[in-house]
Amino acid sequence: MGSKQLTEMLKGTLEGIVLAILATRPAYGYEITARLRDQGFTEIVEGTVYAVLVRVEQRGLVDVEKVPSEKGPPRKVYTLNAEGRTVLAEFWRNWDFLAARIDTLHKES
Repeated sequence: MGSKQLTEMLKGTLEGIVLAILATRPAYGYEITARLRDQGFTEIVEGTVYAVLVRVEQRGLVDVEKVPSEKGPPRKVYTLNAEGRTVLAEFWRNWDFLAARIDTLHKES
């Protein structure tokens, strides 16, 4: 599934989706991108995920550890921290609020 509308909708939620992925376990950028693609978000490019990771790191929502890689430079592994969990909980509250209202509108139309 891919469309300009879906891409625009994802822009507003991608940070929360990335935090939700990190809530299950620490990961590095490519792993996060692969998990998104496994979930059907095939249009998401790695660069977009890295931009989100830079943002959440700057906001102090994740802890970052450099882990040696077999090939190439060390990988940055991102772990959701307490502040990130607080922001994720707020994301889910907002998501539930929006989803309930959108579902009601959908059923009425």
